[in-house]
Amino acid sequence: MANSGAEKLKLYSYWRSSCAHRVRIALALKGLDYEYIPVNLIKGDQFDPDFKQINPMGTVPALVDGDVVINDSFAIIMYLDEKYPEPPLLPRDIHKRAVNYQAMSIVLSGIQPHQNLAVIRYIEEKINAEEKTAWVNNAITKGFTALEKLLVNCAGKHATGDEIYLADLFLAPQIHGAINRFQINMEPYPTLAKCYESYNELPSFQNALPEKQPDAPSTI
Repeated sequence: MANSGAEKLKLYSYWRSSCAHRVRIALALKGLDYEYIPVNLIKGDQFDPDFKQINPMGTVPALVDGDVVINDSFAIIMYLDEKYPEPPLLPRDIHKRAVNYQAMSIVLSGIQPHQNLAVIRYIEEKINAEEKTAWVNNAITKGFTALEKLLVNCAGKHATGDEIYLADLFLAPQIHGAINRFQINMEPYPTLAKCYESYNELPSFQNALPEKQPDAPSTI
């Protein structure tokens, strides 16, 4: 493990969180050992005063590295990439690097926030379950349409070629959730579907799957 001999990293995570999922992939790619600390978002563990001391926003993931505490998934991934630069999560080519940032941003700001647990709960409570589903589906299909157009001419085995980079860490959890939680049909997005197939062959991605986490229900 890359951090052998150092104080073990701590990851506050929830099995179904796509934000935590992408950090778990980064940790696996870097070969980093860490302590998994579950935060049950359904039961409201994120509002516990002790956890709010770690992350005042009351969200996961949170990474603790000795005296360093980082709460945003993108910030955590960039921190890990700078501290443990192999394998790199960004390509040298500046155009490919920009594409990775764009793909990351579409997921981070254009899709994931609209399917956030607090948001969809609010919509369901204020309107109804049908509107909640329509809201989530619209955000995902709009984002996937943009991602398909962005990546169709630069994808290889993965999002921006044959190497795993930042875009892949954000795409894999988002596609997994779209298929398994929201029953999104991937047929209109062949590039994304092809990338997802390749992720399913990689142990670092497979081991980070929600259903393989220690706090996942025994029957999903």
